[in-house]
Amino acid sequence: MTLYEELVARGLIAQVTNEEEISKMINEGKATFYIGFDPTADSLHVGHFMALCLMKRLQMAGNKPIALIGGGTGMIGDPSGKSDMRKMLTKETIEHNCACFKKQMSRFIDFSEGKALMVNNADWLLDLNYVELLREVGACFSVNNMLRAECYKQRMANGLSFLEFNYMIMQSYDFYVLYKKYGCNMQFGGNDQWSNMLGGTELIRRKLGKDAHAMTITLLLNSEGKKMGKTEKGAVWLDPEKTSPYEFYQYWRNVDDADVLKCIKMLTFLPMEEIQKMDGWEGSQLNKAKEILAFELTKLVHGEEEAMKAQNTAKSLFSGAGDAANMPETAISAEEAVEGTVSLVKLLVLSGLASSNGDARRSITKDKCISVGGEKILDANYALPLSALEGEGVVLRKGKKVYHRVHL
Repeated sequence: MTLYEELVARGLIAQVTNEEEISKMINEGKATFYIGFDPTADSLHVGHFMALCLMKRLQMAGNKPIALIGGGTGMIGDPSGKSDMRKMLTKETIEHNCACFKKQMSRFIDFSEGKALMVNNADWLLDLNYVELLREVGACFSVNNMLRAECYKQRMANGLSFLEFNYMIMQSYDFYVLYKKYGCNMQFGGNDQWSNMLGGTELIRRKLGKDAHAMTITLLLNSEGKKMGKTEKGAVWLDPEKTSPYEFYQYWRNVDDADVLKCIKMLTFLPMEEIQKMDGWEGSQLNKAKEILAFELTKLVHGEEEAMKAQNTAKSLFSGAGDAANMPETAISAEEAVEGTVSLVKLLVLSGLASSNGDARRSITKDKCISVGGEKILDANYALPLSALEGEGVVLRKGKKVYHRVHL
């Protein structure tokens, strides 16, 4: 099985512009490709995970990745799949987020000895002269075609700002610059980026001639990634300070049965022969597959030691031993107490096990899925004495698999 065939078998390839030439370049390790990451937060998250794994796979086969940090496009904000305009970020915030991205990406991609590049499009976008850009790039784009692009359709219903309308031109210009400066001959992205990416390929051909070999390929990156990584506490981050290794492990341990094999194919580096043997697993075997998925991905992001800790903690808790050594925890202030007690509803919200007081009450009384120290609680007015939270505190459990320790 060639590398390209493996990418197809893993369910990664969605669309390509020239499959024969793209597969040949990838298989021979001759692709210099880029994937862009807009720095909208100070950490990468699970939605970026598939892209990082893909870059690692291709680099292992001799291809050269370019991680493009969107310090410039981040000033505008991608309208793709958004019903409202993104929050405007300051230049200082964007620069800080870019620095955080660089550190995290180094766990996946080898940037040594020219094996990969990390560049920031702020280096060329922020200094552009507006009139020169209109003459050099704007003349290559049809407004009619842009308005038909999927990335703008949803925003058109609620009002598309001229600021956002320029995003496609900026992203296309990125590919043009990377092609000329670094020999980047291929771009990757998610389904929701297809129109933007085609714009870049077309810009290169119009500016440099039909013989310019610029390739476009889309994957199930963003479309699948956006389904991943959402919990009651928010996004699942790659930064251990935002999402602990145990929480990260538990997220993957609890994926839906229908998604576990798909995630193993797309995200782990297990051989396809081994994965194919899991096809058709049911019951306890499916739980074993989830443990494999959770361990492999936690090891990839946080290292084998943290993956072992997370796995041991999960198994201990699931067996009823209740070892809280590595489980997520929340420290609360004594000021949260009322007359020496803290309500369970408040603890569920503070720990992130519930999104609101109403959600906490439903979990207790309707779903009947909350336990404190191993005892199921059905009373929404249940409260703990402040003294119970001293020292190791207490362990809250939601359902069968979600544990959280709260303490002073």
